[in-house]
Amino acid sequence: MEETRAKRVDASARMRAVPIAVTPEGFWCCPSPAALHKSLKNPHHHHGGGNHKPPPPPTPPQQHKTMTPSAPPSRAPSVQNEPVAGDAPDEPPPQPAAAEAEAERHRICVGFGQPETSDVTVVLYGKEGIAVRMSVHGDVLRRSSAFFAEKLSSSSSSTSGSGGHGHGSCLEIHDCDDAEIYVETVGLMYCDEAKHKLLKQNVSRVLRIMKVAESLGFHSCVKSCLDYLEAVPWVGEEEDNVVSSIRHLQSKAYGVSPLLKRITSDNLKSPTDTLAHIMEMVLKSTDDRARRDMKALVLNLLKDSNHCTDGSSDISSELLYSSCQGCLDRLRLLFSEATGPEFSVELTRQITLETDNLLWLVEILVNQRICDDFVALWANQSEIAELHGKLPVASRHTVSCITARLFVGIGRGEMLPSKNTRLLLLQVWLQPLIDDYSWLQCSCRSFDRKLVEEGIGQTILTLPLEDQRSMLLAWLGRFLKLGDNCPNLQRAFEVWWRRTFVRPYVTQAR
Repeated sequence: MEETRAKRVDASARMRAVPIAVTPEGFWCCPSPAALHKSLKNPHHHHGGGNHKPPPPPTPPQQHKTMTPSAPPSRAPSVQNEPVAGDAPDEPPPQPAAAEAEAERHRICVGFGQPETSDVTVVLYGKEGIAVRMSVHGDVLRRSSAFFAEKLSSSSSSTSGSGGHGHGSCLEIHDCDDAEIYVETVGLMYCDEAKHKLLKQNVSRVLRIMKVAESLGFHSCVKSCLDYLEAVPWVGEEEDNVVSSIRHLQSKAYGVSPLLKRITSDNLKSPTDTLAHIMEMVLKSTDDRARRDMKALVLNLLKDSNHCTDGSSDISSELLYSSCQGCLDRLRLLFSEATGPEFSVELTRQITLETDNLLWLVEILVNQRICDDFVALWANQSEIAELHGKLPVASRHTVSCITARLFVGIGRGEMLPSKNTRLLLLQVWLQPLIDDYSWLQCSCRSFDRKLVEEGIGQTILTLPLEDQRSMLLAWLGRFLKLGDNCPNLQRAFEVWWRRTFVRPYVTQAR
């Protein structure tokens, strides 16, 4: 919490000029604390006490005084160094602890408007070890800031009660979190339109200005900051910073609704309807590259959303399965047309498109952990499986990618279909997969033979032992004829062998 204190100004302090930054409009930008520290490191800067060489004999006042540059015609403040302890030899030396703390503090003087007409001094003690003395005008601060209006009113009452007058009154603000922005915010009180002065700032700096302005009751500046934030883009983490900064302003009459409308909507339309519209447009896209890019984007976004919600999702399973059923219906119709006399290359392209759509939907179902019903849906597509053998392998082989993906998912535990569904999947679709196996290895870049073979083997091994026997013996007959053009299930065969021939003898021995 910042602490303020009013006191009288000591006008005997000597000042030294410090470089400042001025924008083309003449508006002063307070240097960063690091720049302020660097500007103070010069041969003439020294500390009081210690083993330093004694100062030379006193010189006449006109030689000891340092000339300061005249203020520019704009309202840019002037910045000057204030001497540290030991610069004024006539003052009594401070206590050792106080002297060390005083020596470590860097003092800066800032003047706004016409410094020679200032009637108030505000001293900021920043946590960075910087003390900033601002020469300001009481009427400007009272008009702009409710905080300064209250403090200066209390200071004037105290001064009047003691028989003095308001000229030369001083406010001290201790433990200032952001002295640099504090000074800049006070400078904005001298501007007719603060919004125009914010144009060249970034979002992070404007948020800092808004925070200080809100603490000072500088309402017009807060409004200008909100107008700026409403108009500029928010990049990366800036969105979270902006939202967290303006949430607490909702209860105040600052009008933050235009900013919050960027991330919230009063439209009560279900997000599921919007997602359904997006998926429909992607599935019906006519440009291959655009469709591929958007499928990857939507899939990644859904993955991220699923991670952020700890696996729970608002995506309707009915929506996804409705899309799957539509793709299956179109695929069945295309297979029927492809077995007729009027087969064309366009039919092959359409089959590939519907297959790719189904694979995309399967990935979404896997990410949403609701893919079990699709395994049953695919296992019951006996009509498509029968038509599969009547099509040229070049036209049909992409359909086997769906079967391969389901076997991989079952082997990984990504889907948990029932025993009867797993058996039906193997009975209906394993043979078509074997028929297309050589084409899958040559034509599909994403096809991972070892992964698919592991998935098929694990799926077989989840069945009862008698079903394992029938499936693996049927596979063995095909493998001995086809060789590398057939999935290699030797690892699953070894497991079944041990279950059948080794463990019974182990049980008898025990």
